[in-house]
Amino acid sequence: MFDSFWRLVSHDIGIDLGTVNTLVLVRGKGIVIREPSVVAIHKKSKQVLAIGNEAKRMLGRTPAAIEAVRPLRDGVISDFDTTEAMLRHFIHKVHRDPQSGLRLPKLPRPRVVIGIPSGVTEVEKRAVQDAALIAGARRAFLIEEPMAAAIGAGLPIEEPEGNLIMDIGGGTTEIAVISLGGMVLNRSLRIAGDELDQDIINYLKMRYGLLIGEKTAEVVKLEIGSASPLKEEKETVVRGRDLSTGLPKSIKISSREIREALSSTINQIIGTLSEVLEETPPELLSDILERGLVITGGGSLLRGLDKKVAEETKMPVWVAEDPLTTVVRGCGRVLEDLDLLSKVKVTGGLK
Repeated sequence: MFDSFWRLVSHDIGIDLGTVNTLVLVRGKGIVIREPSVVAIHKKSKQVLAIGNEAKRMLGRTPAAIEAVRPLRDGVISDFDTTEAMLRHFIHKVHRDPQSGLRLPKLPRPRVVIGIPSGVTEVEKRAVQDAALIAGARRAFLIEEPMAAAIGAGLPIEEPEGNLIMDIGGGTTEIAVISLGGMVLNRSLRIAGDELDQDIINYLKMRYGLLIGEKTAEVVKLEIGSASPLKEEKETVVRGRDLSTGLPKSIKISSREIREALSSTINQIIGTLSEVLEETPPELLSDILERGLVITGGGSLLRGLDKKVAEETKMPVWVAEDPLTTVVRGCGRVLEDLDLLSKVKVTGGLK
């Protein structure tokens, strides 16, 4: 009876709780929030000052008393209280009027489906579920990100055929072979977009004695980063601090150099993918060679990555439509289909 009441007065929501960005989908409305997973807090009082876009603008620019933090690292919670505050903020935000910003008459006690990395421990699963419940959810279901991404990408996961998906996020790379509604094989690699940014930081430090921040590294990756040679190689100017003098310094860097910087991490990801293919049962492998690999997540947008993976694995590779949203769209899909949710959830009671 009480659950029927809450369904009348709350929105059911799906959440892609990412290391870099958090996406929130409201059932029946679509994706309503796409914001960075960043929280600005006062160091002494621990008061939350800003969340999301506003907090990200503070990264690297805060005074000593304020700290802008990312409460998730490698796809899992590193700061429970801050994650809970961020989830509470987003749950309340979807229950506000978009024009006035005032709280709607609905009480924020939603059912929530959250995508999590497939390699997390039971303790880490419990931390995500507890954070959602404390933040205001009445039910919190967890599904593994590669499964959510496959559902969001429209793959026929319940058919007796092999589907291969690779979700490259900010903190983790998820690789899974899916058939008959379950994961036959999966790997969760805690190397992804953040590691690519760090590769650029390390390369510029070692080669040019230039120190840059994570935000600058991300911009360089987006502007000229690539996994395969480009038809027209690009250049950009990078500004940072000269490590020898401590003074500001600018250099011009090419896409060839950034490709060299990224190559080690990209090869690690492809190596793990090859290991999964080696362990895949022959019948499923036959399906995969015919259907190909589907890549999702922000990492899939790196120029030439699909081409590089196809060359190394000798199979077709496709980038999913709107790859940044596949996980949250998969979470939204299972909210509409409770039978499917009961099959793919890893924790959470259905009521």
